Amino acid sequence: MNLFLYGPPGTGKSTIGKLLARSLNLPFIDLDRVIETNAGMSIPQIMEQQGESAFRDLESTALKNLLSEKENVVALGGGALLRDENRALAESTGRVLLLMAELPTLLERLKNETGKRPLLAGGLKAKLSSLLAKRAEHYNSFPLKIHVDDKTAEQNAHQVQVILGRHHLSAMGKYDVIVGQVSNLPSLQNPIIVTDQNVAKHHLEKINIDKSIILPAGEEHKNLKTISRLWKAFLENGLDRKSTVIALGGGVVGDMTGFAASTYMRGIDWIGVPTTLLSMVDASLGGKTGFDLPEGKNLIGSFHPPKLVIADPSLLLTLTERELRSGMAEVVKHGIISDPELFNLCGRGLDWVKNNLEEIVKRAMAVKIQIIEEDPYEKGFRAALNLGHTVGHAVELVSKFELRHGEAIAIGMAVEAKYSARVGLAGFGLVEAVEESLTALGLPIHIPAGMPRDEIIRAMRVDKKKNANAIRFALPVEIGKVELIEVRVTDLEEVIGKW
Repeated sequence: MNLFLYGPPGTGKSTIGKLLARSLNLPFIDLDRVIETNAGMSIPQIMEQQGESAFRDLESTALKNLLSEKENVVALGGGALLRDENRALAESTGRVLLLMAELPTLLERLKNETGKRPLLAGGLKAKLSSLLAKRAEHYNSFPLKIHVDDKTAEQNAHQVQVILGRHHLSAMGKYDVIVGQVSNLPSLQNPIIVTDQNVAKHHLEKINIDKSIILPAGEEHKNLKTISRLWKAFLENGLDRKSTVIALGGGVVGDMTGFAASTYMRGIDWIGVPTTLLSMVDASLGGKTGFDLPEGKNLIGSFHPPKLVIADPSLLLTLTERELRSGMAEVVKHGIISDPELFNLCGRGLDWVKNNLEEIVKRAMAVKIQIIEEDPYEKGFRAALNLGHTVGHAVELVSKFELRHGEAIAIGMAVEAKYSARVGLAGFGLVEAVEESLTALGLPIHIPAGMPRDEIIRAMRVDKKKNANAIRFALPVEIGKVELIEVRVTDLEEVIGKW
């Protein structure tokens, strides 16, 4: 599927397109340059010698020829889709994203380019204003759009990726992450699906693959016994080093499938098809795989990234309200870490979330991807993603998993936010803001009454983030900023405070 960038002259389609293509590991094509190459003359020469109608004919031909090739990022001329046939062709073979800017921004960018743009020659401001007015209805008819004013080309290119729900990760193995339909899975050699009993009932038939392994559902099955069952099933189904395993499910299925794939025949390919909100925005991304020991979560694991992740928001429609709430804890976390606007959206409550799942998935996913690309092996700032998890994992374990993961993480974020305020890190009002956002989503913010304090401390002491005699915490300072600090094991009671 091609990605088309469209919009008025001066919006930066070519500049942003080149950056986007580089980020997505795709070829970049500037349609105007293709036209000039085909015609053997510049666009101003074509317009002067043959007229605008002949130029539009050349444009239509170039677009048709382009679409017979592989997937590209394409920068279109500012009027390339004025013809209905061109627009229909682009929209049937890709996605069109409109770039827009205010008139002063465009004038500043175009003031030295009038010779290269024949439709704007002879009075830039008047010609550009007229062109924008003439095409206003046309441009407004495109549903996907961003405004490029007051942002760098790099920021705009990133925003395009967020809106499209399309990323290419390369820091730890190279793979695409796509928000799209599960039917877009590529053709695979000797594939097998790993899922659980709950997911299989709703989604297994949506993937046209014959072989499947159906596991019992639940965190309590995330153990070595289940991993051994997967290894044995891989052998029984004839999987070799060219086979691909598809993890269809939430974080538990993804973690175990990825780990089994990482160790079977010293590593085979796997694809993530997350079916929960939590796994779409967090667990399926980054290449962490593993399983639990009785002493703690994810103590055994490996870094083994998938070859592809396809997040299909329509799969979330079968989730219970409790499961959806649980996933929103990680979304809130991502907002606290680096996306204040996402955090504010979370405060609108669960009903708003249900009607805007695609936007939630895209924005929250983008936060984690940006962090893990900068620090794939958690040697630095990636540890920020552990916000709420040191306390949360301990509470989850002590509850014997009666608390869902997201519910436990919500409690962890609230507890760690209070600790951040007590030690003077948190800004004014942060604790209240975090608690209000979590409460608006129906998530818990207090450690359950009666939960044994000594067991929570014991679970925190074996946390995998422990380093010698201290544990590294990611504490919120303000919405959009966290700070990494180390807390001595002997001081953990001060973290959880009183309840």
